[in-house]
Amino acid sequence: MNANDTIPPEITRDIYGMPMFVTLTVADLDRSVDWYVNGLDFISLFTIPGPHGPVLVHLRRWRYQDILIRQGEAPTGGDWTVSVMATIDQLDEIAARARAHGGGVVEGPFDTPWNTRDLKVTDPDGYTLVYTARRPEGTRDEKFSAMIQEQAREQLGR
Repeated sequence: MNANDTIPPEITRDIYGMPMFVTLTVADLDRSVDWYVNGLDFISLFTIPGPHGPVLVHLRRWRYQDILIRQGEAPTGGDWTVSVMATIDQLDEIAARARAHGGGVVEGPFDTPWNTRDLKVTDPDGYTLVYTARRPEGTRDEKFSAMIQEQAREQLGR
């Protein structure tokens, strides 16, 4: 296991150009912010006020793990999942915190066939977030790892 698998980066409050982020439209802004901040492990970076209350809240977990939440009619249909990197040591704590908080659905942590340990959480509006951590050495399927490495070499022509 290398250091990147076990040491979570610190949450930064820096303002930077985000290379990618997700915007969620939610039925109840306060409820959703509460779920991500108090039920999970995000922070509220800032809120954009409007004439009748906040219109957008910027949440962050690690650098480049940003979620913007805005009030509105949540879309229906479609099925999508956003995954964020985590460390293996964080998963049980996040799962316990989310279960104790209530208001969403928590599945796992569980091992996947692709050598990660995942925690799947679904917020009150039905949005799914997966915390995914690399499984430690000795718990990985080495045949799967070798197969993926071989396929990557073939695709890269090496």
